[in-house]
Parts: sequence; structure tokens; C-alpha cells
Amino acid sequence: MLNFKVIATLSLLGLTACAPRMVPQQLGPDGQALPVAYQIDARESQQIPTRVLGQINTLRGNVGAPQLILSPQLSAAAVVHSRDMSAQNRAWHWGSDGSSPLDRVRSQGYPGSLVGENISETYENDIQTLSAWMATRETRDVIMDPAATNLGFGWYQEPSGKIWWTLLTGK
Repeated sequence: MLNFKVIATLSLLGLTACAPRMVPQQLGPDGQALPVAYQIDARESQQIPTRVLGQINTLRGNVGAPQLILSPQLSAAAVVHSRDMSAQNRAWHWGSDGSSPLDRVRSQGYPGSLVGENISETYENDIQTLSAWMATRETRDVIMDPAATNLGFGWYQEPSGKIWWTLLTGK
């Protein structure tokens, strides 16, 4: 009988060791779950622009809108604004120097005209952010505007994990 209890106890301990460990979710002061920060590493940094462009072009293709092409000038303007929003600690369309999206695009040497700008302050990844933009008419219209031919996409991630995203479209 003693051997049976020992074997049963050891078996139970063995099964417990095989179960996935549950990491308790941290709650904020409001009782809601705190977001889990998405970390952008060097590999992700290289993949994000192409991944976002592919997703956007798929969405645009579904409605017969022309494909977008990545613009280095629009992307540079997007990165500059993402860093600036972080420095200001607020997501808005005006730079700390009073610059507008049009001013930033021109300062990066973009030869076309600005169609629109989307911004976000989040802990979510690029595709989750794109999905949120697509769920709102104003930001979806910037992405889906049939007049747009170019895309700029940039971000800045703070050490805390917060990401400031900027998307620009131009023609």
C-alpha cells in the first residue's frame, strides 16, 4: 500500500511538471489587464515595412485601389514624427516645432503631395495597429484613398516598450 501512495504521488508531481506554467496577468489600477509590450528587434525592424506594405496592398487590391510603393522620404518623415511624438509624450499631428505633416514631408524631400497621415501610441505590433486604423473610418480612408501611390511607415519604441507609429500616404 505504501508503494502505491509513493507511485501515485510521484506520478502526480510528474504530471504537474508537464503542465504549462501560467504567468499571472498583471492588472493596472483600474483592474484591467496591463498590455504586454511587443519588442521590435533588428530582424523585426527590417520586416515591418514590407509586411505592412503587403497587408495594405492586399486590402487595397480587394477594393480595386492601386498598389502603394514604399517611399524612403515618406518613411523618413514618419520616423521623425514618431520620435517627436514620443518626446512630446502625446500622439498628435503637430511637431514640437509647430510643423504639420506637409511640412515634415517636404523637409524630407518628398517630390509628391501628401494624401494623409495616421498616428498611434500603443504597445501593439504593426499589424494590430494597422487593424485598429482599418476599424476607424478616418484612418481607413488615409490607407485606402485611391489617389495615394506611395507609403511611408515609421515608428519609435521607447525603452518601456511603448511604440509611436506613423503612417503617411502620398501621390
